[in-house]
Amino acid sequence: MARILGIVPVLPSQDIARDIEWYRERVGFATVWFDSMYAVLRRDDFWLHLQWHADTDDDPLLGGSVIRIFVDDIGPWFEEFVGRGTVTNDKLRRDTPWGTHEFGFFDLNQNAVFVVQDAA
Repeated sequence: MARILGIVPVLPSQDIARDIEWYRERVGFATVWFDSMYAVLRRDDFWLHLQWHADTDDDPLLGGSVIRIFVDDIGPWFEEFVGRGTVTNDKLRRDTPWGTHEFGFFDLNQNAVFVVQDAA
């Protein structure tokens, strides 16, 4: 069976550039990848992601949380969740600009859960 490799917290951000600098300066994280909406940060074996939110009713800054579960082989995970009716066949995204294969869904509390494989 495919293994879970790690879980990455995704924190809300009102200003990605500002928050990248804060995490670099105050917490010692290096920037792996970023754009105006999303950032991937790393320190040693710990990963932290930042996601921009507009802080509106439709996109609250402090809404549901996001979790990214990293696995070594996304295929069996995707097939399992399609079989369970959690996601549909069109939800798997391969070769994202940030270097992953992934799919996601919301739980009953509107928390986003993503299953992710490094595309490298």
